[in-house]
Amino acid sequence: MTDIPGYALLGRVKTPTDLRRLPLAELPHLAVELRRYLIETLGRIGGHFAANLGTVELSLALHYCFDTPHDRLVWDVGHQAYPHKILTGRREQLETIRRLGGLAPFCHRAESEYDSFGVGHSSTSISAAAGMAAAARVKKEKRRAVAIIGDGGMTAGMAFEALNHAGHLNLDMLVIYNDNDMSISENVGAMRDHSARLMKKLALAQAPHHLRAPQTEHENEAHLDNPGALFETFGFKYHGPVDGHDLDALMNVMTRLRDAKGPQLLHVVTTKGKGFGPAEADPIKYHGVTQFDPVTGAFPSKKSSGKPSYTQVFGDWLCQVAAQDEKVVAITPAMREGSGLVEFSKQFPERYFDVGIAEQHAVTLAAGLACEGLKPVVAIYSTFLQRGYDQLIHDVAIQNLPVVFALDRGGLVGADGATHHGTFDLSFLRCIPNMVVMAPSDENECRRMLSTGLHIDGPSAIRYPRGNGSGLELDAEIKPLTLGKARIAREAIGRRRPRVAILAFGCMVQPALEAAEIIDAVVVDMRFVKPLDVAMIHDLANENDLLVTIEDNVKMGGAGSAVNEVLMAQHMTVPVLNLGLPDHFIEHGTREELMAQIGLDASGILRSIQKRLRAKDLDESVIAKKHVS
Repeated sequence: MTDIPGYALLGRVKTPTDLRRLPLAELPHLAVELRRYLIETLGRIGGHFAANLGTVELSLALHYCFDTPHDRLVWDVGHQAYPHKILTGRREQLETIRRLGGLAPFCHRAESEYDSFGVGHSSTSISAAAGMAAAARVKKEKRRAVAIIGDGGMTAGMAFEALNHAGHLNLDMLVIYNDNDMSISENVGAMRDHSARLMKKLALAQAPHHLRAPQTEHENEAHLDNPGALFETFGFKYHGPVDGHDLDALMNVMTRLRDAKGPQLLHVVTTKGKGFGPAEADPIKYHGVTQFDPVTGAFPSKKSSGKPSYTQVFGDWLCQVAAQDEKVVAITPAMREGSGLVEFSKQFPERYFDVGIAEQHAVTLAAGLACEGLKPVVAIYSTFLQRGYDQLIHDVAIQNLPVVFALDRGGLVGADGATHHGTFDLSFLRCIPNMVVMAPSDENECRRMLSTGLHIDGPSAIRYPRGNGSGLELDAEIKPLTLGKARIAREAIGRRRPRVAILAFGCMVQPALEAAEIIDAVVVDMRFVKPLDVAMIHDLANENDLLVTIEDNVKMGGAGSAVNEVLMAQHMTVPVLNLGLPDHFIEHGTREELMAQIGLDASGILRSIQKRLRAKDLDESVIAKKHVS
């Protein structure tokens, strides 16, 4: 009995138990329905797309062959886990994915017992599955742990650390190496090159003799005859490569490996965007999508806002300064499109370094480049810099090397949720000696701060939000800023009491200005989180009855805390209201929804200030006493 018209088989599958009741012969038909369901649903709502089309057969085979949730499946990142969600009781909720209160964008332990491990950052699956396999051994439980990792995820050092240790422990676990020759962009690295040569060799071997092209000496190297040599060095038994869209082949090999002892690795070759022509032709464009036509793949035309994104502003700035200075080089950890480096990679290919999903290496590579007199700019999302934090301290800051960190996606980023919000950077950066930390309030400020960083003889970070700027006309000349100097963005008009000054950081200047219009407050664009404009803070404390700090970073240890430290050091007792992100992880939703929810839109800021003005420490007698003194 089906509960979704047009999906006779998929309507019967609400859990993996239902799936395992189906005859094997029906699974190819189910794969067709599942892929069509993904195309039609994501065409309406958007979401991660191409990677999910590539794992339809793989998801079916895994849940059919393994006793989930007793057996543990650990999906890497989760871009490819929508079929898994559909097969594990969440089909009807797929319409809500990445929306406020809806399904999480990635696997989430609190969402389903089938999500054995929460993910969001890449290359964690083998480590987590190894921990689960080790736990099964300690607890003497018979269960399998399976890690599903893409070839993009396999570019990270953490994946190899896990392979090395799991092989040493001789754990009973399976790693499925999902090889689609893609990360979010094209995959990079020597391992990717090796896989490409292997695939070419296999294609030649399977072609009719008269169609085979002559092989080069490099392609005939002996190591290509043993594609699993690398993994076997780590103690894993290699199987494959297997066509990841051939259900019979997948079923046969997984049934055989289900109870195999020791570390096993299955190399599966899939096509990102499989079954949807436009996505197969352009998997980068269709990696993450908004609404689109599920027949043609066409996206609805968008009216241009005329406001460039901060990412675009950064990319244009970088090309401009690189054309003027041949020492400028750029580094990205597999985020060329997301970080705005497409044009730079075309104009300056010899100065462009995509290191793969290897944030630690990206930071120390930049340090090495800086040692040799170059001017490295690391374009990286705020959340991903967290993965290179040790290198930031030890390899860059301790040596006081001039590396510029262009931190995209600072603050709340929206639908990707807690793993992708850039909510900690101001806190973890300002505590590092030698670091200069800046946050722009508009596009011109962003360009000026980037150029300021390029002129500093030491490390610096410019942290900007996701999304569009304010649409200001950009200055023809980019003038660096005076280090540690804030600017008054709004003067008070009537100076009625109580007098309020708002110290806003980065993109919080605009909502601060909106709130200030109601209460006639001074607004200061602080510009620098480190070094702070101490003289400005001192003057504001003397002239006002309440200081309000606003940031889209966690309050604990953030920019507001830095202002508090200045006031305490100077024994100033002016009341302070610190506004920022709360001490809990914030889930997914649009940025506007989330900012309103936590009270950091203009209305929320105004409510918080008015509530504080009514507090006992700001009653009329206190204000009067302050102004008499």
